[in-house]
Amino acid sequence: MFKYFRVISLLEGLSFLAILSVTLGLVSRDFVFQLGMIHGVLFMIYLLLSLIVSNKQQWSLVTWLSLFIASIVPFAFIAVEIFLSKKRAYQKPAQA
Repeated sequence: MFKYFRVISLLEGLSFLAILSVTLGLVSRDFVFQLGMIHGVLFMIYLLLSLIVSNKQQWSLVTWLSLFIASIVPFAFIAVEIFLSKKRAYQKPAQA
């Protein structure tokens, strides 16, 4: 589940940047509906997986809220990826 959460986190962040690029004129407005639909689905999956992973990993409410806030801040998905990779690296030796 952790691996899926990392993938969805990256995809959700990139889809958010794609939507913001419409505002800057980098992407045609013809694709707003498609980008919005894809981002909405990824956002809902992100929230669901963040709850599941937070529960399984026994993270605090503050950690989950930080993940939630990061999902609505542009470029914060990079910080989430760094956080998740550190968590994964920390847990690997303990599981072996």
